[in-house]
Formats: sequence, structure tokens, C-alpha cells
Amino acid sequence: MKNRLEEIRKQQGITQEELASVLEVSRQTIGSLENGRYNPSILLAFKIARYFGMKIEDIFIYEEDQ
Repeated sequence: MKNRLEEIRKQQGITQEELASVLEVSRQTIGSLENGRYNPSILLAFKIARYFGMKIEDIFIYEEDQ
């Protein structure tokens, strides 16, 4: 799964640390999400989308294996 988290976060002028604090996760979790090394739980995906006022699918892009 790909995501636009880093792009959206930077557009909003928010640091990884600030986002992590609001979402109650570690900064490392935000970094791993942005680098595609970690897929969020559905709860975390909803929290991220709600924080940015977006739909989950506007941030996280599911790509099926072909």
C-alpha cells in the first residue's frame, strides 16, 4: 500500500513529532508509515484521515498485486 502522508503532512507544515503527538504514536511510527515500511491499523488510518479532514483513500492508496 502506498500513501501520501509525508506530502500531506509537509503541505500542512506539520512535523513528524507533532503528528505523532496528536495521534498518540511514536515519531518512528510516522516515519515508517511515510517510508512504506508499515501499514496502519484501520483505527490509525481513520485517526490520520480525520486529523487532516480527508477520506482514508485520499491518503492511503491500495494497489492489488497483478
